[in-house]
Amino acid sequence: MKKSTTNAAFYTPYVMWLALFVIAPMVLIVYQSFFNISGHFTLANYQTYFQSGTYIMMTINSVWYAFLITLATLLISYPTAYLLHYAKHKQLWLLLIILPTWINLLLKAYAFIGIFSQDGGVNSFLGMFGIAPQQFLFTDFSFIFVAAYIEIPFMILPIFNAIEELPENLVNAAQDLGAKSWQTFTKVIWPLTIPGVKSGVQAVFIPSLSLFMLTRLIGGNRVITLGTAIEEHFLTTMNWGMGSTIGVVLIVAMFIIMFLTGERKKKGARRHEA
Repeated sequence: MKKSTTNAAFYTPYVMWLALFVIAPMVLIVYQSFFNISGHFTLANYQTYFQSGTYIMMTINSVWYAFLITLATLLISYPTAYLLHYAKHKQLWLLLIILPTWINLLLKAYAFIGIFSQDGGVNSFLGMFGIAPQQFLFTDFSFIFVAAYIEIPFMILPIFNAIEELPENLVNAAQDLGAKSWQTFTKVIWPLTIPGVKSGVQAVFIPSLSLFMLTRLIGGNRVITLGTAIEEHFLTTMNWGMGSTIGVVLIVAMFIIMFLTGERKKKGARRHEA
């Protein structure tokens, strides 16, 4: 009896947190999506979304930019996490990678505005070589670069943890059996660290779908995503129903990504466990 009471005491704060800050907001968004700007119940919001070429293009843009940000982040994070695993003082290096996450997102965005502007640090550096100022700000490159920079720690951490848990004896065994470096990586290291990669993809791709601050400040409204549309409906047009409808689409997309990148046991493994 005491054990069950103790377990309930431990689970209660967790359940309350989920109920208040995860489940309740999602329920409210779904509920609000069925009302128009006048407060009347309607299904027109969903009809408008799925029949509008503008919203469909926003959805495609959101998925495409989230894919590019995730890919760029993965290409940088995996080698970094791998080198970090073998580095001296790796905990210190890991702390330095995590430190930028403690800085407010808005401050980092404004810092990059200064770096990429016409009179910023990048153009000043290029000017030393006689290169005329270039337009870096308000481009797809600057948006993807800044978004990837912000998301990198969230990709590195799960990959680093997966590499840390990698049995070193398996790597040594592959090398002893004559496997080349690329064979060891593709046949041993990569498959065993896939769970960390999937966790990193979840942590980067899902937030990247709904970016809106960076699209305004860094993309200069050239990058139009669903996050931008949600901000517009909630803060400008005050059409909360349409904004909530787009929010529901993002929630569904989130669950799809979590399903695709989640861990699923094979049927043979389940039968073996049974």
